[in-house]
Amino acid sequence: MPDATLKRRIGPGLLTAYGVGVMVGAGIYVLVGEVAGLSGIYAPVAFLLAGLVALPSALSYAELSVRMPEAAGEVAFVEAGTGLRWLGLIVGLAIVLSGMLSAAAVLRGGAGYLTSIVGISPEMAIIAGGVLIAAVAIVGVLESLAVAAVFTLAEVLGLALVIWAGLGADPVSVDWAAAPAPYWPGIFAAVTLCFFAFIGFEDIVNLAEETRDPDRTMPRAILWALAITAVLYAAVSYAAVRAVPIEALSASQQPLALVWQVGTGNPAAFLSAIAVAAAVNGVLAQIVMAARVLYGLGRRHGSLRVFSGVGARFGTPHLATILIGGGVIGAALVLPVGQLAGMTSLVLLSVFVLVNLSLILIKRHTPAARFRVGAWVPVAGLLMALGALILWLWGALA
Repeated sequence: MPDATLKRRIGPGLLTAYGVGVMVGAGIYVLVGEVAGLSGIYAPVAFLLAGLVALPSALSYAELSVRMPEAAGEVAFVEAGTGLRWLGLIVGLAIVLSGMLSAAAVLRGGAGYLTSIVGISPEMAIIAGGVLIAAVAIVGVLESLAVAAVFTLAEVLGLALVIWAGLGADPVSVDWAAAPAPYWPGIFAAVTLCFFAFIGFEDIVNLAEETRDPDRTMPRAILWALAITAVLYAAVSYAAVRAVPIEALSASQQPLALVWQVGTGNPAAFLSAIAVAAAVNGVLAQIVMAARVLYGLGRRHGSLRVFSGVGARFGTPHLATILIGGGVIGAALVLPVGQLAGMTSLVLLSVFVLVNLSLILIKRHTPAARFRVGAWVPVAGLLMALGALILWLWGALA
């Protein structure tokens, strides 16, 4: 996309709100129960640790976005760092896969909330919702960041109400009262699962070409979005495990609605509606992102050229979008939320390893940049991503 067609109108406020909105819509409304099932009352610790694991990689993305403000994103970063087109292809396909799995997890979780409002089966909710969202992606949606900020405000308001309800409830959880010793294999497995809820900070870099003063705005927006989201997640999970027994929380398809009901004694239809809106936003964002990556790969690699086509009527990559939408629906019907989120986290952690490695290599031959992080940052990001992968395996095998 030529620079001449883009206008730098995005400031730090809207960019931060965009990042928070993407991350909040990535699964906090559906993951709290899964995380609590793995880590018990230490779910807030798992969320905070996941935020720390994401931090160095977020800083690496910030520098790379200033060095290469391209729509190709991670594909361009890895190809520039390693000089290997085939590795860039693998990374691109991994990002497409992670987008499909992420959207499937959010779609399945959002369907759980939708069934509490509308009397349809979860399977019907997944199919109807997936088809509708994919159709919107094919038609093309012109969303301004101001509209995205409104959605973000609604989502954050819903989380704030959950925190208020949970903190106001009596600490009825037997697990909370007993304060058992932490089970670290479960906590480490939960960290990898929690990492799914931070998916989105890497999407911020795709707006670098449209951001005012990206040298300053991009790093600030990424860090603020990550910090705000981590605090929200920790507070929500603390309120949840405080108010609801772990067994009930982990078994619920609408865990945050359950926290509201326990804390206030009132129905949570409005919260379910907010969760559905957040899910729609998250699924649409992931389908559009994955389809664009597949479209870009089709332009770069002849074996995927069929996906480089653009529909004459709507001007969108229709074949890529149809494939992604179908994959999202299929995965949401077959796999549970926890497994989808865990698989997504593993794929993205692997991508983060390669992105951090690429920045290490880029810094060796081109140290100067308009924005730079310390040489230790990509090393830490690489080691933390590797460590998270190893810890997940430990937790899964324990």
